[in-house]
Amino acid sequence: MKRSESIDPDSDLVKRAVAGELDAFEELVAHYERRVYSLALRIVRQEQDAEDITQETFLSALENLPRFRAEASFSTWLLRIATHAALKVLRKRKGLNLVSLDAATDPDAENPIPHPEYIADWRQSPEYLSQQLETRRLVEDALDHLDEKHRLVFLLRDVEGFSIRETAAALGLSEANVKVRLLRARLQLRELLTRVLGDEAKRLTPHHPGEKVNHDDH
Repeated sequence: MKRSESIDPDSDLVKRAVAGELDAFEELVAHYERRVYSLALRIVRQEQDAEDITQETFLSALENLPRFRAEASFSTWLLRIATHAALKVLRKRKGLNLVSLDAATDPDAENPIPHPEYIADWRQSPEYLSQQLETRRLVEDALDHLDEKHRLVFLLRDVEGFSIRETAAALGLSEANVKVRLLRARLQLRELLTRVLGDEAKRLTPHHPGEKVNHDDH
């Protein structure tokens, strides 16, 4: 269903920018520059590349603004442009073929979801914690330990708020594949963050076969 422009807080600025008011576009840039840069840096992990991507994103947005149809919010549309620009950098740098990956060729879609190897009791989910300033640094560090294909899905869906459909479109994946990768990313992050955020009094580690358990310690 197409979103109403009245829902998008940027609709007035976008209309003015389309009409040729450069001040309105500069206001949009000022509002979203940090967010675009942050997303780009999370994806490519290099400051200079992130700066180049940020500049390219706004140049592309300005060029394509007359074709913006408000089927998504301006912020989502802008972050899609940034994501595509960042993925181009990754493909060029590492030879990744992210666009062609799909559930039919991804082993993640067939393999069972593994049970965590480290367990503890803690309240908040990784996707919730990613929004909290006091734990953002921990989440960023944990994200660095994820496989790239899982990290990108988590960044777009749970950090930037893309829908499953938008995440799939941005990465060239099926929606089913996005869901599988997202589940894996959340489980991996939960396990990594548990080591820091878990309740020490309730912390458990799985007992492995052949491992002797000491019952004399009392």
